[in-house]
Amino acid sequence: MKEMEHEFLEFLKEQKAYEEALALIQWDLRTKAPKKGLEQRSEVIGMLSQKLHQLSTSDQMKYYIDSLKGQTEDEIIAKSIEVCQEDYERNSKIPEQEYKEFITVRSKSETVWQEAREKNDFSLLQPYLEQLVEFNKKFANYWGYEKNIYDALLDLYEPGMTTETLDTVFPPLRKALTDLVSKVTDATVKPDSALLKHHFPKESQEKFSLEILKRMGYDFDAGRLDETIHPFAIALNPSDVRVTTRYDENDFRMAIFGTIHEGGHALYEQNIAENLAKTPLATGTSMGIHESQSLFWENFVARNEGFWDNHYDVFKQIAPSPFQSISFNDFYGAINEVKPSFIRIEADEMTYSLHIMIRYELEKALINGDIKVKDLPHLWNEKMAEYLGITPPSDKEGILQDIHWSAGDFGYFPSYALGYMYAAQFHHAMEKDLQVDSLIQSGHFTDIKAWLARHIHQYGKMKKPLELLTEVTGEQLNAQYLINYLTDKYTKIYQL
Repeated sequence: MKEMEHEFLEFLKEQKAYEEALALIQWDLRTKAPKKGLEQRSEVIGMLSQKLHQLSTSDQMKYYIDSLKGQTEDEIIAKSIEVCQEDYERNSKIPEQEYKEFITVRSKSETVWQEAREKNDFSLLQPYLEQLVEFNKKFANYWGYEKNIYDALLDLYEPGMTTETLDTVFPPLRKALTDLVSKVTDATVKPDSALLKHHFPKESQEKFSLEILKRMGYDFDAGRLDETIHPFAIALNPSDVRVTTRYDENDFRMAIFGTIHEGGHALYEQNIAENLAKTPLATGTSMGIHESQSLFWENFVARNEGFWDNHYDVFKQIAPSPFQSISFNDFYGAINEVKPSFIRIEADEMTYSLHIMIRYELEKALINGDIKVKDLPHLWNEKMAEYLGITPPSDKEGILQDIHWSAGDFGYFPSYALGYMYAAQFHHAMEKDLQVDSLIQSGHFTDIKAWLARHIHQYGKMKKPLELLTEVTGEQLNAQYLINYLTDKYTKIYQL
């Protein structure tokens, strides 16, 4: 048995090697790769992904699953077998050539998405999205589902979550948010973010971003910060977790809060228990839990009044002269202004989840065959007008703003809103153990980072997302904590 366990772990190392190579290529593709090399790079991604698919569905993998399941006493190996079996059963249902075609189309689609954004032309991306939607429908049918075909895709990113649950949770959350937005709109006290929109050199933004990442506890010996169109964090392994950001010299908030957001993702990956390395458990348990960590740092920490009370002097030392005359109260109100925006990653805390609901409803309808890809631009604009009261002036600021669909990631978007609810619930639980606001006020993030690592990060994929949530907070998903947080915070800022 011990010899077989050793062989299995060596087999997993081979898989992880391919995964790491693919992650490095993906990072390069989105940050540094020359345009002329993109076609060849897409083919390489397809070939490596095919090899990884072969390993996960091989007779050798099946042999290890059959031999070790229920037999090993090693907890990590037992959980790895469970995860590998889930992947085996899912991947073995997809014909190998079909999977390779999907990966190749996905890689090309990401490149075309960048061109479509530059030219503000959705029609360039449309044929690729149509292929990706059909691939996802096929895969969902291969995997099977109980009530809604979309559930098969949702389960990829948030195991245990269903369309039925989302359709129960989202409507009351949407009502609470739209009611709050209405009150804020009618408020007599209104922060003004226009005072923040002065030229802020990219180099200065980068300097502040690097400083905040260091204070958060991000390990630069195990990571780096780079620039990209669409910010992301990517883990090659726990000792190489990279962060990217996007700079806007006319609005520093894009880079500052984006960097902190991606830094939250990175801290999760950097603090997974060392004994999980080189196994399929050395990653976040779900995209929703992952997003809870990035949103925790971005919103519950970095948009906290105490955070800026502590860091405002540091900020002003780096910021250009127009920022020197802005009072602290005006600055804090401005960075927390509630104002419907076209771009999801620029959205304020209150309207953010409404952006997610728009995407959820559209992709669910696509997968269920209720709408067609060609109709996305105008349907997107209609929902933006309905939920946020604004209509995007162009595809670049509308349907083309996110990379997710061009990457074939249908079922992903709900994780963002779920992550926000998880984050609020974790924040409430943390307050029982720590004086969170005082720690943020003092700039001492070590205890906060340690709490998250102890209760969430270290476990990697050892625990299912809803299992982890229940163990940490003592209850199941409860959106009321997010509603309470937003109500309390913005009642104070807007003097409702």
